[in-house]
Amino acid sequence: MSDLHARHRKVLPDWLALYYEHPLEITHGEGRHVWDAEGNKYLDFFGGILTTMTAHALPEVTKAVSEQAGRIIHSSTLYLNRPMVDLAERIAHISGIPDARVFFTTSGTEANDTALLLATTHRRSNTVLAMRNSYHGRSFSAVGITGNRGWSPTSLSPLQTLYVHGGVRGRGPFAGLGDAEFIEACVEDLKDLLGHTRAPAALIAEPIQGVGGFTSPPDGLYAAFREVLDAHGILWIADEVQTGWGRTGEHFWGWQAHGRSGPPDIVTFAKGIGNGMSIGGVIARSEIMNCLDANSISTFGGTQVTMAAGLANLSYLLEHDLQGNARRVGGLLIERLRAVAAQDPGVREVRGRGLMIGVELTKPGTDLADPDRAAAVLEAARADGLLIGKGGGHDTSALRVAPPLSLTVAEAEEGAAILEGALRSTQ
Repeated sequence: MSDLHARHRKVLPDWLALYYEHPLEITHGEGRHVWDAEGNKYLDFFGGILTTMTAHALPEVTKAVSEQAGRIIHSSTLYLNRPMVDLAERIAHISGIPDARVFFTTSGTEANDTALLLATTHRRSNTVLAMRNSYHGRSFSAVGITGNRGWSPTSLSPLQTLYVHGGVRGRGPFAGLGDAEFIEACVEDLKDLLGHTRAPAALIAEPIQGVGGFTSPPDGLYAAFREVLDAHGILWIADEVQTGWGRTGEHFWGWQAHGRSGPPDIVTFAKGIGNGMSIGGVIARSEIMNCLDANSISTFGGTQVTMAAGLANLSYLLEHDLQGNARRVGGLLIERLRAVAAQDPGVREVRGRGLMIGVELTKPGTDLADPDRAAAVLEAARADGLLIGKGGGHDTSALRVAPPLSLTVAEAEEGAAILEGALRSTQ
């Protein structure tokens, strides 16, 4: 393992993040478990950053990939592609967007990049509203709108970005307000901001901020924002890269928690739909999607083999009600972790929905982030056979828990017990 780590460091960028003091190599997985190169077995509570959404080595997906690979893997978008059309039809139908069009990419970063291209072209404006503490990918334009300085290495951007309050409920100038007052204050801030700038193209927002530590506003904030945006003709882009496909349990899409104003103008997706295959995409009303007046293709977006995987994965997800399982098992897991947190003065908050749970760590008696303890908890959990993630806009002090949506009650209890032990051992 040390040899592979040394080789990695020699040929890959220094800024390519690795977990753990001694990074592990995952060699195979099954269900909710993975194994490393040394034969150690782990309960996986992070799923390749929320990407292995249903299960590792899900037979229905691996069979679909194998059968499609035996026919043809790739032809590009210059040719008709039946699996692409099949999956696009299903996604358009479940999106809630009228007269929806779907464009497939290879990642969430590329999906958000495309959404920004569509919005700025349609609106003839390069000004974009984004949420503080947000993350939207690592391309030049996505980095330029990311509101989390730990993941934004440059201030240079083709876009003018203005940041809005509201993505973090428990911090910031409005944290002490009740939910209704919080929403009202954020809306007034948005109105004031719009009074000082030319009309932006769009607001892009994650319903639950992923890299930001699984933070979210009160339900209804984005519906209230939508009323203001509509009055100015500003589009709403929902970044569903981490929240989509039922992960939050209560809703299939994260935007539906704010849905009284109807679906967003544009939705981006990726990660879980492919269950590990490289699929991203954009859903938009036809007049927005078709606003580009130049030719375009996607060489690798929507290849036959990734579309076959997506179709099989989506079918499994729906047929086995994994959204309902995320709601039921996730609810139990959140309550179990909140009981643990009540005995730990260094846990500031346990938050989230379904199987998207954040545990924010601070130095006891303060609101100061404790990234060192977060790193220590990750190490301790790994030592006892549990893989989790971390994030947050305050020095990466939030633990991120996001298992595959097929998680069982017994596995949830096992993971919670390991995480409880890791927290106790690091106090």
